[in-house]
Amino acid sequence: MDKLLLTAEEAGEVLSLSRTVVYELMAKGLLESVAVGRSRRVPVEALSAFVQVLRGLGPPQQVSGRLGEG
Repeated sequence: MDKLLLTAEEAGEVLSLSRTVVYELMAKGLLESVAVGRSRRVPVEALSAFVQVLRGLGPPQQVSGRLGEG
């Protein structure tokens, strides 16, 4: 069975991003995440949605600025 929720590290591996950048994206609300106890997990579907937004195929209001901007 495939995983439905990924850790920040696993999501980063899929997106070719560092774990730190994944946490920044989650904190800014650019990458959907859910709370599981004291941990955060990224739904697998959120990865595709995030990439679609970057490609201009998703709702533009989700992306404000470039990665790394605070």
